Amino acid sequence: MAMRRLASLQVPFLLLLLQLHLTRLSSAMLCVEIPGNLKQIDVSNGQVFGVNDVDQIFTWYENSWIQINGALKHVTVGPAGVWGVNKDNNIYRMVGGKWAQVIGNLKQIDAGGDQFVSGIYANDDIYCMSKSGTISVKFQSSSVPWLQIEGKLKYISCGSLGCWGVNSADDIFYRWSTSPDSCQGSHWQQIEGKLSMIEAGTEGTVYGVNAQGMVFRRDGITASNPIGTTWSLVDSCGNQYKHISYDLGFLWMLTTDGRILKCSACSE
Repeated sequence: MAMRRLASLQVPFLLLLLQLHLTRLSSAMLCVEIPGNLKQIDVSNGQVFGVNDVDQIFTWYENSWIQINGALKHVTVGPAGVWGVNKDNNIYRMVGGKWAQVIGNLKQIDAGGDQFVSGIYANDDIYCMSKSGTISVKFQSSSVPWLQIEGKLKYISCGSLGCWGVNSADDIFYRWSTSPDSCQGSHWQQIEGKLSMIEAGTEGTVYGVNAQGMVFRRDGITASNPIGTTWSLVDSCGNQYKHISYDLGFLWMLTTDGRILKCSACSE
C-alpha cells in the first residue's frame, strides 16, 4: 500500500442542508490521516479491517497495516467474527487465521449484528444467518442456514440495536426485532432522509454517507428508541467520503479517492 505522511487536518465549519432534514451540525471532529488507501473499511471492538482497489485485505495492528492472505471486495468484522465476499460474490469466514468458504453468494455482508450475519444478494435480495448458524455451520455443507428477509436493499448493516439498510433509491430503512436467535426480525420501517451507504456500530451508533459524499450521524438512539430522532451533519474535514465505520469513539472515514481518516469528536 502507498504510504502517506500522518497529518492532523484542520476542520472547517460546514453548514449544508441537502437531502436530509437536519436539526444541527454535529460537534467538530479531530481527524488524523492514516497511511494507505482503501475502498472499504469496517471496525468493531477495536478491530479494523479494510480492502483496497485491487481487493487486497488489510488489518490495522499496532499503528500499521498488516496484509492478510486472500482477495475480497468487501470485508466485515463484528460479534459474529470476520467475514467477507470476493469479486465472484463467494462468501468467506476467517477460521483459525485462514479463510474458509461458506456456501452461498452475496455481494455485501455484515457481521455487526448480535452474533448473526446479514448480507445482500446480487439482485438486492436480503439474507441473514442467526447465531446458531454462525456458531455451528459446516462451511461446505449444502444446509447452510441462510434465511431470506423480505424487501430489497443495496446495503445492510447491523448493530446491537438492530439492522439498518438503504435501497437502490437511497431510501433508509430500520429492521425491528432482530435478535441472535431471530435475525429476520419482524418488519421494516422507513426512516426519513437519503443515504447511499449506512453503518450501524456495535454500540448501536449509526452513521451514513449520502450521494454527495457528506457524512451524517443518527441522534437520539436508545434501547427504547432504536430508530433515534434526527440526522446531524458531521464536519467533513473538507472532504467528500464514500465509506465510514464507527467504533470505540472513533469514526473511520474513506474519502472518495481512498484516503483514510481516523476522527474523534471534540467537545463543543
